[in-house]
Amino acid sequence: MADADLVVRQDDLGAVGHEAFVLHGDLVKKVDIAGAGMNSDHAGSTHQAAAALSRSNFRMGDELMTTLSVWESQVKAVRQPCAHISNHLDFSKKPHANDDTEIAAEIAQRDGSALPASELGKYFT
Repeated sequence: MADADLVVRQDDLGAVGHEAFVLHGDLVKKVDIAGAGMNSDHAGSTHQAAAALSRSNFRMGDELMTTLSVWESQVKAVRQPCAHISNHLDFSKKPHANDDTEIAAEIAQRDGSALPASELGKYFT
């Protein structure tokens, strides 16, 4: 049996999940131009500036609002996969660990000890 070419360990999954979690948090804190400088109406400073410019009949106000809208949608497009990766890896670690335990119990020698991988290899030639 050839050596496995893909090996993933719990630590590897944990590191990827952690980085996705950190990136998601950074995106929430550091790129939220919509929420920065929020007033009592829950409008951020960029939104407030766009509204003020529009009220003063500056076309730039509408363009700034469009820029804000596009920016928000792009940030969400990056945040969503980060959250999905982080949540999925957190969720999948436990069921896979349980699967490993169940498989180990099913693939055992008569005395209950683990069947070595080399023994299994005989059946897959």
